[in-house]
Amino acid sequence: MFEEEYSQYWKTIVDTMADGLMVVDSEGVIVSINQAMEEISGYSKGELIGQSCELLECDTCFKTRADGHDKYCALFKDGVVTRRKCTLRKKDGSRIHLYKNATILKDRSDRVIGGVETWTDLSEVVAKDKVISRLRKELSSEDAFHGILGKSAAMVQVFDLISSAAQSEAPVIVYGESGTGKELIASAIHKLGPRRKGPFIKVNCAALSESLLESELFGHVKGAFTGADRTRVGRFEAANGGDIFLDEIGDLPLSTQVKLLRVLQEKEIEKVGDHRPISIDVRILAATNQDLSTLMEEGRFREDLYYRIGVIPIHLPPLRERREDVPLLIEAFINRIHLKADKPISGMSREALDLLFSYDWPGNVRELINVIEYSFVLCHEGEIMPNHLPARVTGTQPSLAPRRRAVKKQNDEAERKRILDALAATGGNQSKAAEILGISRVTLWKRLKAFDIQVDKKIRG
Repeated sequence: MFEEEYSQYWKTIVDTMADGLMVVDSEGVIVSINQAMEEISGYSKGELIGQSCELLECDTCFKTRADGHDKYCALFKDGVVTRRKCTLRKKDGSRIHLYKNATILKDRSDRVIGGVETWTDLSEVVAKDKVISRLRKELSSEDAFHGILGKSAAMVQVFDLISSAAQSEAPVIVYGESGTGKELIASAIHKLGPRRKGPFIKVNCAALSESLLESELFGHVKGAFTGADRTRVGRFEAANGGDIFLDEIGDLPLSTQVKLLRVLQEKEIEKVGDHRPISIDVRILAATNQDLSTLMEEGRFREDLYYRIGVIPIHLPPLRERREDVPLLIEAFINRIHLKADKPISGMSREALDLLFSYDWPGNVRELINVIEYSFVLCHEGEIMPNHLPARVTGTQPSLAPRRRAVKKQNDEAERKRILDALAATGGNQSKAAEILGISRVTLWKRLKAFDIQVDKKIRG
């Protein structure tokens, strides 16, 4: 009775083990398995017991046999197997990664009668290793420069300029269309520069109203305005000893530009509602998608500030001017999205890649990322095909160009009429006409030339 209960206890223990367990005889025939082994292999006990363990196609066993040993299982060669990584073929044909531990079984006469093996499922560990491997590959890519991808001649030139600019203390301004990655450039300059151990503070000048912007940049004292219930540290003060990145600096209001100029000249700020200056040591990195020289001519950007912040200009090319980087970027973004989306997508088809390569990318790298994310939603497995791409990329969306041309023509005609009316009202005096139009005399001169308007004693246009 005791032996029967003892045997039942062992059966319960074996069947509640998280690891798979398998017992084979001296010829490798399976004589017993536990429930975990059924789950791991996909086979039932009835399907495995009595079968040769060759059925599971353990890759380490095949290697041992290939090395010329009479017993193909490493267990019978070495007598023990300890924490050996291997794979088994499951009933559905897929392979599963496991840790194998095994030892031989002997009778009282020291004759080998079989072996017992345990199998630990490594599927989750292997999946995590793949994620880590992808991240390492992405971070160590030969075509990456501090997180910026590119191998085109235009980008190599940008990388060289970043390296040089980082060693200087002079202000840097990055010019580039929306979505080109201007913030990445500023971040790379900070990481490479002497201030890399200091803070890197970012401000989007276009995202804040004029009233909030000064408080954000320079801080305020308690009671400076309604709602200022406590003294606040501004972004410049927070960036002390490091770099501050002013994104979309072209949208700074003129009143704030004056205060920013003082920061550059005197290296001190004043909190809103306070007159006491605070000394700061900050390097300014700026970026814009606008033409600051045009804004300056129109009176919307101060000339003195323009020359102060633009000591080192870096022009970041749009994606359409570095098309050779498109395949590289696509591969990188697919790998990144793979880390988040658990889908068996192998890559981009040749046809889809050709469409992406020939597309003009008005939204630049940011648009490319969005397109890849969109394609991952529509594609469930295999390669991303043209039908998984947005209509604007494949050319199946009606073109907006005719409509845009019509709107531009209408706007040009309205602008031309405004200029003619202003000149007529001032008797051809261009300085007074420019005042009426709210633009500089230089800008008016350029528009007169563009619209072929001649001004002498009689206005002709």
